Amino acid sequence: MKSSKIEYKDTGKFSDLVIDYLSRKEGLKPFYNRFPDMESFQNQIQEKKEQAINRSLLVDVLDKQNANTNLSEASRNNIESLKQNNAFTVTTGHQLCLFTGPLYFIYKIISTINLAEELQKEYVDNKFVPVFWMATEDHDFAEINHIHLFGKKISWESVQKGAVGRMNLDGMEEVLDNLDQVLGKSDNATSLSNIFRQAYKKSNLAEASRYLINELFGKYGIVILDGDDKNLKDEFLPIIKRDVEEQALFPAIAETTDRFSKSYKSQAYVREINFFELSDKDRKRVEVSTSVDVAARFSPNALARPLYQETVLPNLAYIGGGAEVAYWMQLKDVFEQENIPLPILMLRNSALVVEANQSSKIKKLGFEVADFFLPEAYLHKMYVDRNSSFDLGYETELESLIHLFEGIKNRFAIDTLNPTIDAEFQKQRKALEKLFHKIQKQEKVKHEVALAQISKLQDDLFPNQSLQERHLSFIPFYLKHGDNFIKNLKFHLHPLDVNFVVLQT
Repeated sequence: MKSSKIEYKDTGKFSDLVIDYLSRKEGLKPFYNRFPDMESFQNQIQEKKEQAINRSLLVDVLDKQNANTNLSEASRNNIESLKQNNAFTVTTGHQLCLFTGPLYFIYKIISTINLAEELQKEYVDNKFVPVFWMATEDHDFAEINHIHLFGKKISWESVQKGAVGRMNLDGMEEVLDNLDQVLGKSDNATSLSNIFRQAYKKSNLAEASRYLINELFGKYGIVILDGDDKNLKDEFLPIIKRDVEEQALFPAIAETTDRFSKSYKSQAYVREINFFELSDKDRKRVEVSTSVDVAARFSPNALARPLYQETVLPNLAYIGGGAEVAYWMQLKDVFEQENIPLPILMLRNSALVVEANQSSKIKKLGFEVADFFLPEAYLHKMYVDRNSSFDLGYETELESLIHLFEGIKNRFAIDTLNPTIDAEFQKQRKALEKLFHKIQKQEKVKHEVALAQISKLQDDLFPNQSLQERHLSFIPFYLKHGDNFIKNLKFHLHPLDVNFVVLQT
């Protein structure tokens, strides 16, 4: 693969928040702790050292959760290192998407692994551990039960409710059979199918996801943590009680969100109580104050989960997409209220993967890959203008028309005639525009094959006019390149580099 970079602001695909954050806009500074650059981690380390973390409990939980996982030596060493006060985590997390879901799931994990490695080179007296926090308690099954692959949607249907991580895998055999029909019979397809089949033999979706992530990224030392754990939640019990019984988090979150939403879209709805009540079969929002006796009964919502994470982990940074960065920013004041260091908020790497055949077609059509971030209509116009059998010359003809009517005005110099002359000019200008529009349509007919190729290429690179990483799975790329696809991503994605990456195979 070869890589090139595009500034986020030049892609036209990202929110004002992302652009303003990466450019360090002054108005955003009240909503984060430190900007994600290498120098910021020195002070973040010192601040996090002052927070009491139950490290022995954390390691014990990780050991138990991973007891049946074939951990790499790197992952085992990373878990063991967390007993030491100079060991810190950098963390990402996500829902338990079927077969890892969209590409950005992969990008988040690679960004996290690479950040830990870059920090290790800079701060050699400390240890940095990449952590994937599984969102096992999420209950939005419809968001995670499918993937889009080769124009098809492959779904897992189930009537189960509640925390998705606890769901058994009944019905997955049929899904795997359907997937195999799409994957084909290549060596890479067989390898991937075997990984998936081993994963979804597990007892529930949490364990299946753990197996899958470990198979893909274990050799890089990833540590996988399930927050749905009684002992970890006991560490969080004081905050659970204060929120559920007294709504103690609401005022600070609401006030910050109100200020934030004056300039940016708030990503998480602010509620007076930020927890669900969790059972084996359901997850119901807590609507009114209730007594909290057992922490494990309660599950944090999107705004409470960051507080939970930062209570139990010696964490320095959270790596997420633009929407995640936004809802963490809604929490700046409540982190201060609870005396918990807000981690450095890092935008995950974002990339466009362009296969060799696509690059060849783009070049043959006379474009650069960066051009395809432009609207389809603009690309069509660019192509027609470049490849017409003659110079359309609208601007030249318009200048001649303007010159003609200005000359008439100057020649006769009768002010009372100027409105009539101007009206006639506008009439002729519209006629000229109409004529050139017809000429351009005829030129498009001549180039309809090429224009269809342009449209197809853009739709392949930006499905549904959105970023590739939000729609496509990693599977098509793995089928072509095998494990080299992940190795190449890891080589080219640098979390501290604030540019969009184009990767050409």
